[in-house]
Amino acid sequence: MNSFAAVPQSRRGPIPAKAGIGLRFPHHQVVADTRPEVAWLEAHTENYMGGGTSLHYLETIRRDYPLSLHGVGLSLGSAEEIDAAHLERIEPGLVSEHLSWSVVGGAYLADLLPLPMTEEALDVVCRHVEQAQACLKRRLLIENPSTYLRFRHSTIPEWEFLARLAERTGCEILCDVNNIYVSACNHGCDAATYLAALPPAAVGEIHLAGHAVKKLDDGQTLRIDDHGARVAPAVWALYAEALACFGPVPTLIEWDTNVPPLEVLLDEAARSAVMLEETEREYAAADAA
Repeated sequence: MNSFAAVPQSRRGPIPAKAGIGLRFPHHQVVADTRPEVAWLEAHTENYMGGGTSLHYLETIRRDYPLSLHGVGLSLGSAEEIDAAHLERIEPGLVSEHLSWSVVGGAYLADLLPLPMTEEALDVVCRHVEQAQACLKRRLLIENPSTYLRFRHSTIPEWEFLARLAERTGCEILCDVNNIYVSACNHGCDAATYLAALPPAAVGEIHLAGHAVKKLDDGQTLRIDDHGARVAPAVWALYAEALACFGPVPTLIEWDTNVPPLEVLLDEAARSAVMLEETEREYAAADAA
């Protein structure tokens, strides 16, 4: 039996169209002790595969919260086959992964590396997504990456790549609004155009996070998706556009570096919750009209 299978089915709940936060190691004890008011939690799958104390906390916490599992190591874009053992150790409620690759020749590179947006790459990712979904017996959500370079031989816009991936495999899209903003700024693209091009029916979750701004020696500015700060004002504005496009969607606050006290994450989630509630009222009013 894999480690996650020990959690009874009754403890798994659907992820609501509300604001959640990422569960990180520094917050295990306080979440377990205080049960903060937050709609759902998301954990990085690989952090709990080794069992031990961290898995005990996860099993304890998930008794009271809907839980999403967010993977960073499946390497859907690798030219090689994906690791079947990686899938066998996962028993998810909702599971998401990245449009990236990180494994070559059996070596794990510990980074989410960009793909060339080509027909060949699309075929590889589709095959791996279908394999993962068949094993998990559920849809994957695939997250758009933050990028710092582009391949000259890419032939498909990233938003079209994601849309076609969803159409061909039945997967959903995890729309990381911060990643769209970071990539658009780095490449001189329009973030709103990217957002508007995603198929609304395929977007099943949204991520929000902070990023860093670095001045390069040549005077250019590089935005780095480090998940180490509050959500930037421009990203909140883009999130409002996302809600207008997609409606109320489960939204996660991510924070992975310089992790602050839990109250800071809850404060960010509360801002997202207000915007989600406003969107729900607008949609309800439109339906009643």
